[in-house]
Amino acid sequence: MKDRMALAMITAAGNDRRLKPGGAVVEYTGGSTGVFLALICSVKKYPLHLVTSDAFSKEKLDHMRLLGANLTIIPSDNGKQTEKLTKDMIREAKSIAAKTGAYITAQMDNTDQLSAYTKLADEIYEQAEGRIDVFVQSVGSGAALRGISERLRQHDKRIRFVAVEPAESAVLSGGPSGSHNIDGIGAGYVVPLWYEGIADEFQGVSTADARAMAFRLSREEGLFCGLSTGANVTAALCVAEISSLGPLLWRSCAIQA
Repeated sequence: MKDRMALAMITAAGNDRRLKPGGAVVEYTGGSTGVFLALICSVKKYPLHLVTSDAFSKEKLDHMRLLGANLTIIPSDNGKQTEKLTKDMIREAKSIAAKTGAYITAQMDNTDQLSAYTKLADEIYEQAEGRIDVFVQSVGSGAALRGISERLRQHDKRIRFVAVEPAESAVLSGGPSGSHNIDGIGAGYVVPLWYEGIADEFQGVSTADARAMAFRLSREEGLFCGLSTGANVTAALCVAEISSLGPLLWRSCAIQA
């Protein structure tokens, strides 16, 4: 999923010359966006500088480095993911872009990525043969659920959309901003790409429950997943349990193998 959005952002910027051939790219990231931007930039020969934090998994940071990205690490408050940390990372990425002249993809504001999710929604609808009752998606930048829901609603207005966020920082559903440890979601504030009406309902999942599900998926299904996938699946199972679902419930899971 994130490889598609990374490619869409880089391709669009290259096509309209915001990003020159061989030009540098900057982004702030705590999830899989950084990994796949590193992959795309490596193939397309764009030097990449990622701003991230010690709050995020060492494996993701190592993966970014192995793909050639230069990392700036922003210290967290004892490993916690918070609104302040998100905004500190954004501020640092913008500063680097201003000083170096690099192109900042700025995933929290970038609408170029929506086209990737439109295509993904078409594929999901086709592969499910139109039998989708509920779509469950955890929210980071908001782009995935926004792009997918807008397109799926064009196919079938009856589909319900559930936004998943950390229970400790459930700001989209009106809760207070807090700290959590689910990489890649829960920015701690209502993100710019989000608007009222994207989701029909919300599910909060705690870090502990997301972690337990990620381990369970490894043991029982052979899927090596991160905590955001654990949160997705936990929420999807909860929705399935309390709903009178029809033929099919789709769970959108970003699986790191």
